[in-house]
Parts: sequence; C-alpha cells; structure tokens
Amino acid sequence: MTTEPFVSLVEDTRPSPATPFQHLFHAFLDDYFGAYPVWATLTGHHLLDHQWGDFSESGRLARLAMVDEHQRSFRDMPEADLSADERIDRGIMLELLDHLRFEEGVLREPSWDPLAYVYVAGSGLFGLLARDYAPWSHRGKAFLHRVQGLAQVFEDARANLLGLPDRPVSLLHTDTALSQLPGVGDLIDEGIAEAQRRAEAGEEPDLLAALQDAAGPAREALERFRAALDTEIRGRAEGDGRLGPGLFQQKLHHTLSSDLGYAELRSRARRDYELVRGEMVRLSRDLWATWKPEEPLPQETDENDDVDSRIVRGVLDAIATEHRRPDELLEWCQQEVARIEDFCRERSLIGLPDEALRITWTPVFMRAYGRAFLDSPGPLDQGQSSYFWITPPDESGPPEDVESYLREDNDRMLRLLCIHEGVPGHYLQLAWSNRSPSLVRSIFSNGMFAEGWAVYVTQVMMDLGYGGDDPALMLNHWKFYLRAITNAIMDVEIHTAGMDEAAAMELMVEGGFQEPDEARAKWLRARLTSTQLCTYYLGSLEMWDMEVAARQRAALASGAGLDAVPAQRIVGDLGETPGFEYRAHLESVIRHGSPPIKWVARILGHRN
Repeated sequence: MTTEPFVSLVEDTRPSPATPFQHLFHAFLDDYFGAYPVWATLTGHHLLDHQWGDFSESGRLARLAMVDEHQRSFRDMPEADLSADERIDRGIMLELLDHLRFEEGVLREPSWDPLAYVYVAGSGLFGLLARDYAPWSHRGKAFLHRVQGLAQVFEDARANLLGLPDRPVSLLHTDTALSQLPGVGDLIDEGIAEAQRRAEAGEEPDLLAALQDAAGPAREALERFRAALDTEIRGRAEGDGRLGPGLFQQKLHHTLSSDLGYAELRSRARRDYELVRGEMVRLSRDLWATWKPEEPLPQETDENDDVDSRIVRGVLDAIATEHRRPDELLEWCQQEVARIEDFCRERSLIGLPDEALRITWTPVFMRAYGRAFLDSPGPLDQGQSSYFWITPPDESGPPEDVESYLREDNDRMLRLLCIHEGVPGHYLQLAWSNRSPSLVRSIFSNGMFAEGWAVYVTQVMMDLGYGGDDPALMLNHWKFYLRAITNAIMDVEIHTAGMDEAAAMELMVEGGFQEPDEARAKWLRARLTSTQLCTYYLGSLEMWDMEVAARQRAALASGAGLDAVPAQRIVGDLGETPGFEYRAHLESVIRHGSPPIKWVARILGHRN
C-alpha cells in the first residue's frame, strides 16, 4: 500500500466567482465534487481523481444533508442579487437539487441495483485511461489510488444491497452485474499494461510495481463481491427492477424536467408510430422496383397478411446489402463526416467547432461500450479532443455474425450515425455547450436536450436536402426515428404496464423493422434503465416545438401571420418561413449550454 498522498497536477479550471450567485454555485460544486468524485473526473475537475466517494449509509445521509443545505441557500437568495441569466440558473439548480433528493432519498438504486457499483467502478478507472487530459504521473497515480480503494467500494456495496421495504434487489440487475464485473478486472489489467508501456519509455517506472502490488488485493475484493452477488445477494433478489407507475412517473418528472404524464407520452408515441410506419410503407412501395427489380411487388394473400410490413422489410433488407468491409469502416466514416461538414458550410447551416474531432478505431478495452459513439471531453477539460469511436466487428466469430453486424451498420445507417454522433449532432452540440458562460448549464448537461438535439437535427439535415438524391437514405432515416418512438413506448410499457419480452420483440422487430439481435439488446437495456429511452423521442419533439415557436415569431414580425407556418405532417418539413433563418435559430438553441429544454425555450421566448 502506498502512503504517498496524491497531488493533482491539473489546476482547477473553473473561473473565479464574481457575483453572489457564482460564489454560492462554486461552494455547491466543491461539495458536489467531493460527494461524487468519479463524476467530477468525467466533468473535467481533476483535483479528486484519486477518490471514489463514500458509498456507506452515512455517506448517503451526508449527501442528503448537503442537498438540503444548498437548496435552502439557493432558494433564499434575494431576487435583487440575481441577473436575468442567474434567475434561470437558480431555477435549474433548484430542479437539480430536487432530483438529487429523489435519487438519494426515494429511488435509492444502490440499495437494489448491483450494477450501480459495477458502473461507478468501471467509470472511475476508465475515465483515467481513456484520454490524455493530464500527464501519466497524474493519471497513473490517481489510478493507483482508485485501485487501492476498490475493496472499500465493494464492501460498502455488499452492506447496502439489502433492498428496500417495497423494492427487493433486482435479480436481472444482479445477473447482469455478474456478467459485467469481469470488465472491472480488465480495466485494472489495462492500467497495468499502460504503466508497463510508460515504464519502458522511462516514465514513472516505480508506478508499475506499485500497481502490480495493488492489483492483487483489488482482484480479491472483486472476487469477494462476485461470490456475494452469486450467493447471498442473488438468493434474496427477485424480478427485474421495474419501477411501477408511481415511481416511474416521479422519475420521468425529473428526467424530463416536465409534468408530462407517462400516459400522454405513450399516446403521442403511439400516434407517431403509426404515422412513421405509414411513411415507410409509402417510400418502400416506391422503392421496391429499384431495390427488388427481379421480384414483383408483393400482394396481400389473405386478411391476416401484413403485406405492407413485408414490403418495407424486403426493401430494407436489400438496402442493407450495401455496406463497407470491416477494414473500410473507419475511412468511410472520416470521409462522411467531411462530406457533412461541407454540406453545412455550403448552406451556412451552423458554425462548425474549432475543437478537434478525432475519428478513430475504438480502443479494445472500450469496445463493449458500443459500435459507433462519441466520447467528448468534460466541460472543464479545456482544449481536449472529442473522439468518435468506430468499433469494427469481431472477425474471429462466425462469418454470418460479421455480416449481420455490417448489414445493421450499412452505408445509410452509418451516414445517419455520423450526423447523430458527429456533425451537427452530439459533437457539435457539446462543443458549443462547453463554451457557455453559464457553468450551471454546461456542467449539469441534460440528457433529453442532448439526445433530443441529435434526433431533431438529423431531421433538419434531411429537410434541407442532405442525401436528397438517395431515397433509400430517407427510408433508413425514418427507421432510425421509428426506433426513438419504439424506445419511448417500450420504456413506458415495461415500467408501468408489465410489457413482456414477446410484446417488446414484436414492437421492435415486426413494428420497428429492427434486427433481432439489436432488439434483444434493447429489451435488456430497457429493463436495466428507466426513463432514459424516452429522451430521444420527447426531446426531439420539444426541439421542434421551439422551432415552430421561432418560426411563428418570425412570421408575425415580418407581417406574414401565423398561417405562414404549416402544421407538421409528422415532424419537420416546414419549408420556408418569412424572417426565419435556420443558422440563427440553431445557434440560438445550442449557445446556452445543455439545460432542460424548457429553460432554453423560456430564454428564447423572452429574448425574441
């Protein structure tokens, strides 16, 4: 065990507070980072990179007391001490503190969800290895301290995982934690391998031996936790952690920052589900002769024959044959992002970030996290690159699995992913967000804002003609959007109405035209999480609501009247509106950080 104290080599990058509100927020962040140091690392605050936080019951009670203290402080601030922007930020903070109280005092996932500990352990180690935000002497020593602290994390986990009076430990989450726990050991191995590479280059040679010494007790702690999960904890576990209507509605309120009821959300999603399927049927009937020239258009055989679905599936299957080879994926995505950027420049659609976007193969130890995804720097990690990771298929497996992988991520789906994850999706939006002068809005990024923007702006690109010469791209786009809708329906149905696997698979595969492997993975994800799968669909709708409101304001100001803004047939496709300029609107939406969408709508409504 090392006795050498950790000394951060990275300075606190937060600007010095200048107003009473900023002083209060700075003090809150000090306490918040101390309570959640793994989250602090991912945010870009690196003074606590060596810590895990206190997962004991006393730690939970201390966090609740912290929430109460800061909520009183923000609530009691005199209005006269606040600027207009600070009044918005205070509203966001009061909602955040309500959410924290719900998480720590009501939902209490660490009492019934073993995955919570696997996730924090993986994130706490992964965040120190994934990017070069600091010298290895900082990251490596922080990694050593966290490896040494793993035993306490899992001891606390074992003590906490007793369930709640009305909520037993989830059997599904327990079994999934057992399957994912080896990944924490893999990260320890990756850290040692990195220390080995650095030592061979003459960098921190003593750190390698210290890490090797610390790895033994850490692996023993992992094994003790695995054994406890497999026996005593699994023995008292049951079910799959579904929240039920009441708890789901409470969590939905906090996730969405909205009073929207889940029944209304489900009703809206069901309506749009039918509309989008109808559009896909229309497009597929038009495309059949192009993609299936040797086959006549299918006709209905009897009253039970869903011929429309057969037509859509047939065209999608034909389109999926156009895909890259595994070794071509990276270069193809690099070229596609460049094409998208050219499109945005030619139309002066939106300001492109100066921050670097590196499109590269996913590191091996990260490949379980997804096929194509963005890893952006935290808002306090100044000058760091964003990484668009591309994960190749595992070619050591059966050839049919490789082909299935490539068919799902075919050329058209990759084009859409490059928009969604890259430009003008997550990468662009987060780069703009990190420039926001409001730390409240950049640090406490709202997931529905981020996912809603990515879904919304993909439709904007289609409306403005990106890929307009390729109807097959539009068909795949509607499939992509239909997935967001089925995500929301399934999220609500699983947690409030007991949806079973057969119904979920029918919704996704038969209704949403998804591949069975993709749908099975989503069925698992939808039970392991709650409310997050609603954010793509509802977030995009709220983005469209903001655009319609902006168009209406522009039409009124120009004297054209509200009739100049047509009703949406599904979403988007609004054409020209007098006085409305896309670039001005899009940049006005994303320049305010990533707060809950309602706060941006309020800002834009007041200022326009």
